[in-house]
Amino acid sequence: MITFAVETSCDETALAIYGDERGVIGDIILSQAVIHSPFGGVVPELSAREHTRNIVPLLDRLLKETNFDLKDIDFVSFTLTPGLILSLVVGVAFAKAIAYQYNKPLVPVHHLEGHIYSVFLEKKVDYPFLALVISGGHTDLYLVKNFGEYEFLGGTLDDAVGESYDKVAKMLGLGYPGGPIIDKLAREGKRLYELPKPLLNDGSLNFSFSGLKTAVFNLLTKKKNIKKEDVAFSFQETVIEILLKKTLKAIERTGVKRLVVVGGVSANSRLREVFKEASEKEGFELYIPSLHLSTDNALMIAYAGIERFKRGVVAPLDINPQPNIPLEEFGKIFS
Repeated sequence: MITFAVETSCDETALAIYGDERGVIGDIILSQAVIHSPFGGVVPELSAREHTRNIVPLLDRLLKETNFDLKDIDFVSFTLTPGLILSLVVGVAFAKAIAYQYNKPLVPVHHLEGHIYSVFLEKKVDYPFLALVISGGHTDLYLVKNFGEYEFLGGTLDDAVGESYDKVAKMLGLGYPGGPIIDKLAREGKRLYELPKPLLNDGSLNFSFSGLKTAVFNLLTKKKNIKKEDVAFSFQETVIEILLKKTLKAIERTGVKRLVVVGGVSANSRLREVFKEASEKEGFELYIPSLHLSTDNALMIAYAGIERFKRGVVAPLDINPQPNIPLEEFGKIFS
C-alpha cells in the first residue's frame, strides 16, 4: 500500500511518497524560515503565497528524484486540520487535484495526529500511551488509547511553547525561528534568574506561557548588563521544568508509563536530555522522533493516512480544510 502525502499546515511545504511495506520512497520539505525571519514569526499570507509558488516544482523534483509514477499510489493523504487556513487551502486543493487526476481516494489526517505517529516511522509504540505535543502552535497532552481514539488531558491556555521561544528570541534580538537559537545560546549561560512557572501547581494538566514571556520582557526592561546567554538558559530551564512536571503528573494520574514527545520543540537538545534522565529515574518508556521527523513533514501524514485508509476511511472530493478541529473530535468523525 503506497500513499502520496501533502502537508502545508504552516510554513513548511512538504510532500512524501510512502509505503507500508516499502517504507520511505521519497520525502521533500521546503522551509520558509528565511521568508518569515524579518517578521519574527509566520505571516499567514506570505506562507500561503510561498506554498502556491513552490508546491508544483517540489512535486516535479520529488518525482524526478524517485523516478516514481503517481499512478502507482493507492490513495492521497493530506493535512485537513489544524493550521493556518490559507496554507491549508493550498495543500488540500493540491491533494484533491492529484486524487482527481489519478482517480485515487482521499484520506484526511489531523496535523497533531501526524506528529504523534511520527515516532511510529522508526519504532511502534504499544497502546495506550501518552503524547506530549509541543510546537509553535501547540502544547497539548493526550492519552492515546488506539489509532483514532484520543483523550485530551490538558493544553496551553494562551501561548504555545514554541511561540514563546520565538517571542523571547525576538526580545533578545536573536532572530527567527527562536527555538534552535535559544537552545544553542543557552549552552553558554547560567540560571541566574528565577522566572515564574504559571499553573505548575494548580492541579490541572494545563499550561500557560504568557506570564513567563512577560516576566522575561520585564527582566530585560528593568535590569542592565544582562547577558543574553543567562536569560536564554533561565528561560529554557523554566520551560522544560514546566513541561516535565505536568507530564509526570499525567503519568501519575493515568498510570500509563509510555510517553511520546513530538512536534518541533521536541528537537530541543536540552529537553531531550532532561526527559531521558527523567524516564530512567521515574521508570517510563520514552519515545522521541529523530530530528528530521520532529518538525513538520509529510512522512508523518503518510503514516497516519495509511492507518486511516486501512480502516476504510476516505473523504469526499468536496471536503474543505478546517482551521482547528480538536484531535479527539477528529478521531470520532473520521473513524
